[in-house]
Amino acid sequence: MLLLLLLLVLFRELCCPGESTVAPQTLGSHHPAAEEALSFRMLQISSFANHSWVNTQGSGWLGELQTHSWDNIVGNIRFLRPWSQGDFSKQELKNLQALLQLYLRGFAREVQTYASQFQLEYPFVVQISAGCKMHTAKASEILVNAAYQGLDFLSFQGSSWVPSPTAGTRAQNVCKVLNHYRDIKEIVQSMFGHTCPRFLAGLLVAGKSELERQVNPEAWLSSGPSPRPGRLLLVCHVSGFYPKPVWVRWMRGEQEQPGTQHSELLPNADWTWYLQATLDVAAGEAAGLSCRVKHSSLGGHDIIIYWGGYSILLILICLMVVVTLVMLVVVDSWFKKQCSDNFISSHVSRTSFAMGANTQDTRASGHQFCLAQESWIIKRFLKKRKASLKQIW
Repeated sequence: MLLLLLLLVLFRELCCPGESTVAPQTLGSHHPAAEEALSFRMLQISSFANHSWVNTQGSGWLGELQTHSWDNIVGNIRFLRPWSQGDFSKQELKNLQALLQLYLRGFAREVQTYASQFQLEYPFVVQISAGCKMHTAKASEILVNAAYQGLDFLSFQGSSWVPSPTAGTRAQNVCKVLNHYRDIKEIVQSMFGHTCPRFLAGLLVAGKSELERQVNPEAWLSSGPSPRPGRLLLVCHVSGFYPKPVWVRWMRGEQEQPGTQHSELLPNADWTWYLQATLDVAAGEAAGLSCRVKHSSLGGHDIIIYWGGYSILLILICLMVVVTLVMLVVVDSWFKKQCSDNFISSHVSRTSFAMGANTQDTRASGHQFCLAQESWIIKRFLKKRKASLKQIW
């Protein structure tokens, strides 16, 4: 009971005074230009080895992007992005951290106390996802769910705890106990119906530039281990893209190949993503197959790589580079011809006679004049080539 009182005191300090801590907040004005609902979730994974040992891992996620982690050794929040603090003050963050410290210690103690009563068999794992989702011009939505041994166990809906339909009597008994504590339910409603949406709105504003960034994917092909004699495993690698949603298929012409298999989306060290798409085919049927990649950063210009060939985009870029080099050689040759000794000599003769200048200095000045003209034209030409490449990309 003392723990519950401490949680209530800390939470009331965290909430803005004078505001309702139960009513959902309308946050459409804080939402950036986006159609999909965005969410912030705190994930907790607590592994109980026995009645006296537990290990807890915690993290915070803005959509599919990890923004926070929990340091078990020090017992504090780690901010993984420069903008992960949102618009919360230092005092609010300090109160939130103290609230989490008390909660995690109390959670482990309470679970171990009730483990025998609820027939929780060691070792076991409890997973909790708690957060909120924000819709455009709509009220926020509370998201609180718990799992036991990797299976749905219970959730918080409206103003009460509800057991999962497949969790059995154990989950029903746990919900009965939790629903007796009105203060706990009020804390959950306030924390994830008011504080969480306010924190989420601040994150969306502070991290807008990173959340809206677009990074082009890179794609290449390889062959995997042969599934069996006479078969090929074609592998399409797609890496370095952001945001996460991507479409990758093996194609024959405009027809998708139904046997395409996808790996899990894996994060790269630079916060971009990686994916594999594989296809098991007969060795004689690989010709004519291609891997097609669609991503928001490509602006509608899909990446298409043919098995045993090169991507159309890469071919176009190579052609542009070759044409540019040829044109530069032609321009250089033309200027050398125009700036030949005959042209410079006539210029030098007229200038020397009129000004009495040194012939060698004047010849050098004429040569520099030609080089300046050549440099100016080449720069203009390269600028146009660069613009053309941008349009292709």
